[in-house]
Amino acid sequence: MSFRQRPPPAQLPLHGSNRPPAPPQPPLNPSEQPYNIIPIHNLLADHPSLRYPEVRAAAAALRAVGDLRKPPFTPWRDHMDLFDWLGAFFGFQHDNVRNQREHLVLHLANAQMALQPPPDNIDTLDPTVLRRFRRKLLKNYTSWCSYLGRKSNVWISETRREPSASDHRQELLYVALYLLIWGESANLRFVPECISYIFHHMAMELNRILEGYIDNNTGRPVLPSISGENAFLNCVVKPIYETIRAETENSKNGTAPHSAWRNYDDINEYFWSRRCFQKLKWPIDLGSNFFVTKGKGKHVGKTGFVEQRSFWNLFRSFDKLWIMLILFIQAAVIVAWEEKEYPWQALESREVQVRVLTVLLTWSGLRFLQSLLDAGIQYSLVSRETLWLGVRMVLKSVVAAVWMVVFGVFYGRIWTQKNNDGRWSGEVNKRVVNYLEVALVFVFPELLALTLFIIPWIRNFLENTNWKIFYLLSWWFQSRTFVGRGLREGLVDNIKYTLFWVVVLASKFCFSYFLQIKPMIAPTKTLLDIRDVRYEWHEFFHNSNRFAIGLLWLPVVLIYLMDLQIWYSIYSSFVGAAVGLFAHLGEIRNIQQLRLRFQFFASAIQFNLMPEEQLLNARGTLKSKFNDAIHRLKLRYGLGRPFKKLESNQVEANKFSLIWNEIITTFREEDIINDHEVELLELPQNTWNVRVIRWPSLLLCNELLLALSQAKELVDAPDKWLWYKICKNEYRRCAVIEAYDSVRHLLLKIIKCNTEEHSIVTVLFQEIDHSLEIERFTKTFKMTALPQIHAKLITLLELLIKPKKDLNKVVNILQALYEVAIRDFYKEKRSIEQLREDGLAPRRPVSSAGLLFENAIEVPNSDNETFYHQAWRLHTIFTSRDSMHNIPTNLEARRRIAFFSNSLFMNMPHAPQVDKMMDFSILTPYYNEEVVFSREQLRTDNEDGISILYYLQTIYADEWKNFMERMRREGLVDDKEIWTNKLRDLRLWASYRGQTLARTVRGMMYYYRALKMLAFLDSASEMDIRESSRELASMRQSSSERSPSTRSLSRADSSVSLLFKGHEYGTALLKFTYVVACQIYGAQKAKKDPHAEEILYLMKNNEALRVAYVDEVSSGRDEEYYSVLVKYDQQLQKEVEIYRVRLPGPLKLGEGKPENQNHALIFTRGGAVQTIDMNQDNYFEEALKMRNLLEEYRCYYGIRKPTILGVREHIFTGSVSSLAWFMSAQETSFVTLGQRVLANPLKIRLHYGHPDVFDRFWFLTRGGISKASRVINISEDIFAGFNCTLRGGNVTHHEYIQVGKGRDVGLNQVSMFEAKVASGNGEQVLSRDVYRLGHRLDFFRMLSFFFTTVGFFFNTMMIILTVYAFLWGRLYLALSGIEASAMENDTNNNKALGTILNQQFIIQLGLFTALPMIVENSLEHGFLAAIWDFITMQLQLSSVFYTFSMGTRAHYFGRTILHGGAKYRATGRGFVVEHKSFAENYRLYARSHFVKAIELGLILIVYASYSPIATGTFVYIALTITSWFLVVSWIMAPFVFNPSGFDWLKTVYDFDDFMNWIWYRRGVFAKAEQSWERWWYEEQDHLRTTGLWGKMLEIVLDLRFFFFQYGIVYQLGISAGSKSIAVYLLSWIYVVVAVGIYLIIAFARDKYAAKEHIYYRLVQFLLIILAILVIIALLKFTQFKFLDLFTSLLAFIPTGWGFILIAQVLRPFLQETRIWETVVSVARLYDIMFGVMVMAPLALLSWMPGFQSMQTRILFNEAFSRGLQIFQIVTGKKSKVDL
Repeated sequence: MSFRQRPPPAQLPLHGSNRPPAPPQPPLNPSEQPYNIIPIHNLLADHPSLRYPEVRAAAAALRAVGDLRKPPFTPWRDHMDLFDWLGAFFGFQHDNVRNQREHLVLHLANAQMALQPPPDNIDTLDPTVLRRFRRKLLKNYTSWCSYLGRKSNVWISETRREPSASDHRQELLYVALYLLIWGESANLRFVPECISYIFHHMAMELNRILEGYIDNNTGRPVLPSISGENAFLNCVVKPIYETIRAETENSKNGTAPHSAWRNYDDINEYFWSRRCFQKLKWPIDLGSNFFVTKGKGKHVGKTGFVEQRSFWNLFRSFDKLWIMLILFIQAAVIVAWEEKEYPWQALESREVQVRVLTVLLTWSGLRFLQSLLDAGIQYSLVSRETLWLGVRMVLKSVVAAVWMVVFGVFYGRIWTQKNNDGRWSGEVNKRVVNYLEVALVFVFPELLALTLFIIPWIRNFLENTNWKIFYLLSWWFQSRTFVGRGLREGLVDNIKYTLFWVVVLASKFCFSYFLQIKPMIAPTKTLLDIRDVRYEWHEFFHNSNRFAIGLLWLPVVLIYLMDLQIWYSIYSSFVGAAVGLFAHLGEIRNIQQLRLRFQFFASAIQFNLMPEEQLLNARGTLKSKFNDAIHRLKLRYGLGRPFKKLESNQVEANKFSLIWNEIITTFREEDIINDHEVELLELPQNTWNVRVIRWPSLLLCNELLLALSQAKELVDAPDKWLWYKICKNEYRRCAVIEAYDSVRHLLLKIIKCNTEEHSIVTVLFQEIDHSLEIERFTKTFKMTALPQIHAKLITLLELLIKPKKDLNKVVNILQALYEVAIRDFYKEKRSIEQLREDGLAPRRPVSSAGLLFENAIEVPNSDNETFYHQAWRLHTIFTSRDSMHNIPTNLEARRRIAFFSNSLFMNMPHAPQVDKMMDFSILTPYYNEEVVFSREQLRTDNEDGISILYYLQTIYADEWKNFMERMRREGLVDDKEIWTNKLRDLRLWASYRGQTLARTVRGMMYYYRALKMLAFLDSASEMDIRESSRELASMRQSSSERSPSTRSLSRADSSVSLLFKGHEYGTALLKFTYVVACQIYGAQKAKKDPHAEEILYLMKNNEALRVAYVDEVSSGRDEEYYSVLVKYDQQLQKEVEIYRVRLPGPLKLGEGKPENQNHALIFTRGGAVQTIDMNQDNYFEEALKMRNLLEEYRCYYGIRKPTILGVREHIFTGSVSSLAWFMSAQETSFVTLGQRVLANPLKIRLHYGHPDVFDRFWFLTRGGISKASRVINISEDIFAGFNCTLRGGNVTHHEYIQVGKGRDVGLNQVSMFEAKVASGNGEQVLSRDVYRLGHRLDFFRMLSFFFTTVGFFFNTMMIILTVYAFLWGRLYLALSGIEASAMENDTNNNKALGTILNQQFIIQLGLFTALPMIVENSLEHGFLAAIWDFITMQLQLSSVFYTFSMGTRAHYFGRTILHGGAKYRATGRGFVVEHKSFAENYRLYARSHFVKAIELGLILIVYASYSPIATGTFVYIALTITSWFLVVSWIMAPFVFNPSGFDWLKTVYDFDDFMNWIWYRRGVFAKAEQSWERWWYEEQDHLRTTGLWGKMLEIVLDLRFFFFQYGIVYQLGISAGSKSIAVYLLSWIYVVVAVGIYLIIAFARDKYAAKEHIYYRLVQFLLIILAILVIIALLKFTQFKFLDLFTSLLAFIPTGWGFILIAQVLRPFLQETRIWETVVSVARLYDIMFGVMVMAPLALLSWMPGFQSMQTRILFNEAFSRGLQIFQIVTGKKSKVDL
């Protein structure tokens, strides 16, 4: 309903929309109004959530409008509340008001439920709940006010203990106002301080209304400056939104440099200075320069930071790290130059000491460089409004320059004095002291920082207080920003990560000094001393050995700069393993270990998952913590037999069995176990009066037989001893007692009551019981008769279990049993009279009533499921001889059971009751991915004849069998019917094995299912649980006969749900919602897209699922955009729209995914939100632990409570192929071990992706759960982590709960993913977040931050650069002749080379990427298994894959920093079994891998030809083997990991396809996949967006290709040994001639080829003749050798490539000229040549027999070992049965 507006007052410049006011709509009948979770508009409705008084209390508090002034121009109705009041006054949208009302009511109700101790009056809203919430929600606003020195407009006294009613109402109004502003701000939610600014002014207007101010102009009570329908949207949100939109358009779709436009962060940081109050004013002044987006004059430029593309950013952001490394290498070289054995021996000399002091000079120089960089990059921040910034930049540079001069002067004075005195006299020492005094002043700020580092809380206090004096003091060191203050951790954490880094740095520096720097000194001196070098070429600078020395040192220095990454990786692996060990990870690794612990497992479930009856305030005290620790120890090590408690308390046992059986049921629903395994695994209900816990049959297998053999062995042993032996094993004891009790129950059940036989059996058992009581069992009975009894009982059970029962046989076996029991079992024989007297023989004469048992048997009906179920179980216990270690057979089921059981022995917070737990929601962004596979998708074959379904049936063969078994049980008669009657089930089965939305939704809805069950268990009485056990036992079997349609997708009809009383649904809905942000669902519905139907189907089957989407409505001229939330109404049986909130314009301004999340965030509920991606899954047993996880928010980690709870992931795509396995192994070690170390001890875990749980209210007031600026935030997730850390949040990591995650499985997908991540990291280097973290974190946390984010990619790039530097250096030394001279003088040179190479080799084998993997594997699966895995991986060529992906990362990271061009790459989540064509691989990898590998290969060949060292084969191999490995990996990996990569026919076909692609010339609109030319232009896109520096650097790098020509022409025979520069200049004639010939042929072809073909042939003929004549002439008249022809190719081909690369950079100038056509056609020839080079080895391997099958073996080994017919899959030979 829209509010009628008042006419706009004349004097106000701002208003709502210009449309005429809409007529008031008739209000909907409250009962019909659609609602989201609870019908707040109708508190009398019959809804399970409304039974909570807290919900009604919260709603009533909002209704307390009381004596507030009613809004004018709006009819006021009785049912309206404070939200309506605010909406009417300030012009908020009606649906925004409804949405936030429910939001607030739900939150306050949940907070009140969780209140400890509970409030006295639960029917009214407790003031402390509201106060706490208001403080939390407005915390960011109050700190913003304090930062800007403004008084907060929240007028509530914090000191008053008991708030009054008006305070209470005022507090509600503030909270409601903030939520309404936030709920309608759309994209402004990314600019949190802008929202604070809006709230600041609107709260002031609210205060004026509440205080009854009078408007001076009108003399009436004051009104807000904006009001009317949609006024807030139109007058406040829209102007700012339009500014952001205009700025985004200035970014030219992300191609403009970042410094040219304002992104979300710039807009936000405008509100960090007081100028926003002067310029923007309130109501917002649209004439302010803030809104100007074009033109330089009035335009507000970047604020706070300028993102400039440059590698210098790495130095700027992490200057402390680089200063440390540079100063150390300088000092180390000075000390090592003395060639003493140990450094301290060299330092005894005063001269060395003084030389080492030059590090201070370097330091001051680096400071000067830093200040210049700051000024150079950030100059555009300076404007008239921010002059002080400019002053500081200039002053910093001046001061740094002065320090350089001062140090230079003082240092010079030392040496002047020394040279005058000729020795180290007292005067010289005095000057040294003067120098040191100056140095002390220079390092004073560092010493101060060190002191504050040791006492972190002082630093936090200084940064967080906004006193002017502190601001002035810190002004010099860093610009004042709102974020990044008070980031220091507590003292204990400080000590932990400092120790870690001290050890890492000590190891690195020792290694560097002794093994990198010291061995280089001798060869350096040797090279310096060589005087008469015979140069092989024209030498420009004489005596230029120094250049050679530089080249020799370059790889060493590069490795020195990056190898800290290796040391970090080594130490973090072991620290991570230690932390994992102490957290008790990997203690239960398999089912065998679970068997040993299962008896404590029930108690562990009880202890962790069931809330205790807690006394008030008992939780959290030291005593309770100590008791918890003791209890955990007992559980973990089985002390004190905690399971005894279960036996005495049947309720506990029944609760355990309900939970365990529900887990097993979900396993069966997911088809990872079969029916037989369900029966072995489930805990049966206690129906036959068994005295012990009835463990799963699985655990009791074989135990009875072992007990029997013990009894046979210990024939004469006393009772006590025999029982003691049996009781040693808990399961054996239970098996014996259960077997005995069950046999008694069974016999008495099948013998009719009131018969003599019944009483005989009863007496027999009484005697046995009596003998057991008086401990004379072995004295009374013969143990040797037990095997006979055992055999007879088995026969009896088999007869009973059969469908057709033969009663005569039953009678016979019972008679035989009776005979054995009476005759053989008793030790003392008794006569028939004695037996009759004792009641053990019939009193009647035999003839009268027939034989014994003949008419006394009554077998239960076949529909008595309970009886036969128990009989079957008893049969299993009696007969099973194996111990069933391989049950369940499915690896996934075993892994899940092992992880779940292990996690219950780890430390986790206690579970609260469900209604006291924190409420939470889940948010999944979805665009257009698969929801459920369609029938066509499942059946359609790919080019190899493989359909998705066939592939899944093969990979998941056992799960397919289980699925078919389940379908048959549900009524499938013929297997063919699966495509008709059971199609939906089939599609779902397949979808749950892909990466589909259906899988994600099913996984997340387990939370809902778990909460309902836990709510039932929380509130169920003992009677309920006992009854439920019985009911379930009888129902379990009958469920299989229900109609198939009821067993739907959600399968919410699990057995336990049949017991619910109704309130469980209400509780679960209050605590959990799942919102899927289907951005284009509206458009999909309009187009009748099948995706929309599937999403509707998901909503229909999951009542807690909501879908949010953006709706575009055309209204005349312009489009209107709405955020819409829909659900499926079960009563109306249709989809209903709940809320429709209008947006100021299109949703997508920046990166799409974060904006999709942001628009749906207003529809989430609860104190926490878990962000889940589209490729994730969840498990029921993990969902049970969610309420424990949410309790972590109440604990302190260090000095802060957590704001993001990190959750562990399990990568579920590892089994598809070896490549998927490498990827998942790498990923698994990152998401487990890597994150664990980052969280503790390093305290720098950020947010890397998805299953993390956010503190929702903390984030919604601080910019949301991701950042969305175009391009810079392309890795949107990690920015949430940056933002969290900068704003003083705390990120933890918890490993007792896990979520499934899918990863890419084909090489092309993996490479696209790596490219995306690497480009994202390249953009992060430029970002303000990384710069601020680099400067605001203390030194050691900064190191952790660097080496785990951008540093990792930077160092990967350094490794590749090292290979380049090393090879180019060797080439220079070989071609110049220095190498030969050095060998003649001294052979020591090789030792130094060995040093460099060993390090490069170590890194390149990928051993260090593998180390975390091995360590994590050995922790969780055992050391031998980990080593075996590692060896298997090596045999499957994982090193090739890791080397290849290192190249991908280096290429994209470097290119993004230099030129930009990062883009979101949709990797696709399909199954990869199809062969990728050569052309496709070439397009993807030509520039990033193939061309680079060919370049390195060329260097290696030239080096082999001309190096004197290379004449010794062994030395050459030792020097270059790693480089050759790199070259081979980069060229061959895409084909080794390509299915059918070495198939000869496919290779031939691929080559044709490649040539067609190269020569394709049709059409301007051709795609890159069709036309080489289009692709070639796309590959240069990054050169169009790069800046001037990027272009210049690119040209400088391309000049390296001209070096080949310079080096090689002097080696040709034709040069006749001349060293003149003329030789080089003359060689250019060849280049000119080659280009000339090419042009002549091209001209002739264009002119004659079509019409006068004979002329074209003639031109070709003449050229050939001419070439032959020239060669003959050269052979005759010069020293030209025929071999020179081929050698010169090595020289001139790189030259041509260099020209092409430079032409690409200069394309803007060349494109209009004639030259460009030539460039394009020559480039095409080069690509053909590269293609043939790459194709040659591939063709050779395809032609040789055996390689294809070997490659398939390597690629699918994992699948082979599980007995799959992958070879059939790949070659398409399907088996006959086509299912």
